[in-house]
Amino acid sequence: MAKHRTHSIDFKRQVAQDYLAGETLHGLAKRHDLSRNLIRIWVRKCEMGALDEDTAAAELLQEYEARIAALERLVGKQALELEFLKGALRHTPRPRSAPTSAITGPVVSPSQRDVD
Repeated sequence: MAKHRTHSIDFKRQVAQDYLAGETLHGLAKRHDLSRNLIRIWVRKCEMGALDEDTAAAELLQEYEARIAALERLVGKQALELEFLKGALRHTPRPRSAPTSAITGPVVSPSQRDVD
C-alpha cells in the first residue's frame, strides 16, 4: 500500500495559485507528482478560503504544542522536587515516639480514654 504524503499549507496554496494564474492541471500534476483531482480540491479550498483557516488552525496547534511542552517541563521539575523531598524525609532522623507522614502530617496516638 502506498504511503500518503503530507504537504504544507503554503505548498497547497502555491499550487492552487499557480493553477489560478493559468498553469495547466496536467503541467502542475506532472511537475509536483500530484493527482489532478488533488489539485482541484486544493484550488476549491483556496477559493473558499479554507486554506487560510487551515493556516490559522496550524498556528493554533503550534501554540498549543508549545504550551503542552512547557507544562510537561513544569511537571517534570515538580516530580524531581517531590522525589528529592521524599528522599530528604526518609533520611532525617526522627524520634520513634513521633512518626510522621509527608502527606498526613504527624500521626496522633490514641489516648487511653479513646481505647476504652
